[in-house]
Amino acid sequence: MTPGNNGASTPEDDDPFGYLYADGQARGAQPPSGGYGYPNAVNRVRTVGERRYGQQQTTYGQVPQQGAYGQPNAHYQAPETLPGGAQPPRQQAHGSVGHGGGGGRGRGPNTKGLLIGAIAVVAAVVIGISVAMMNDDTDDQATGDTGSSSAPTAGESADPSPSAGESAGEGEEEAELPKIDAKALLLGGDATTASDVSGAKADGGVYVGGFNSVGSSLTWNVSGIPEDGKYTLHVAYGVPGKDADATLSINGTAQTRPLNLSNFAQAPEGDYEKGWTNTWSNIQLNKGSNEIKVSCEQGNSCDVNFDRMYLVKGWK
Repeated sequence: MTPGNNGASTPEDDDPFGYLYADGQARGAQPPSGGYGYPNAVNRVRTVGERRYGQQQTTYGQVPQQGAYGQPNAHYQAPETLPGGAQPPRQQAHGSVGHGGGGGRGRGPNTKGLLIGAIAVVAAVVIGISVAMMNDDTDDQATGDTGSSSAPTAGESADPSPSAGESAGEGEEEAELPKIDAKALLLGGDATTASDVSGAKADGGVYVGGFNSVGSSLTWNVSGIPEDGKYTLHVAYGVPGKDADATLSINGTAQTRPLNLSNFAQAPEGDYEKGWTNTWSNIQLNKGSNEIKVSCEQGNSCDVNFDRMYLVKGWK
């Protein structure tokens, strides 16, 4: 009510919630008719369990009437029939190809085909590697490659390990270059010819002895060398069951390594007759004439007898 209004209405009637209080009820306040105590409210009271399905009303506990079996319900609409509703799934005919490539129903990727392809690739790689290895082995065998090679330097004496009693004359078939016996050599110092030790292959069994003193020497003035280049000097000698060595000079220049005169025959010590053997050294010669000298110098062990010498083209 507005200020100054002394109408007939009482405060409890003016208060829409007066009926909730004891003093309001004592003064005769009544719940308002219509809504839930609010003026002009809409009356929404309905029986519990009552629902509306379209135009049909049902009471709680009652089953809505439906059409005959197999006929659509007049009050039901499927989602796909509504605008923008879900689309019905498409069905594939039996035997059609699905996403996975199988018939009738979809299958996963063709893993069997992938596995076969992978095995084929691995097999091809293995075959290729095997062929490459076989080709490498064939190339090595064709070139005679043994994995190591070394070229001896000039003046190097090697260990030929010949049998006892072998002489330079046994290699004369392959030697097309000059050769010489001991008695044709130019001797110096205490070196002299002798023949009391048997086993020498030179003519008449003559050899050069008396070499075991500093200053003793033998010189071979060789001629007929066809060209400048590499040659191998072979020397037949004998030692009394012990190693020896000597200085080798070519055209007046001493070689960096001594001539190796080891006991390759493995003769017992003091036995000259069983000590005959051979050695060789790689040297450089000039075309025409050259001087080859073997001498006993300070630091050499010269207890040795010399038999014969010869040359071969090239280095061993």
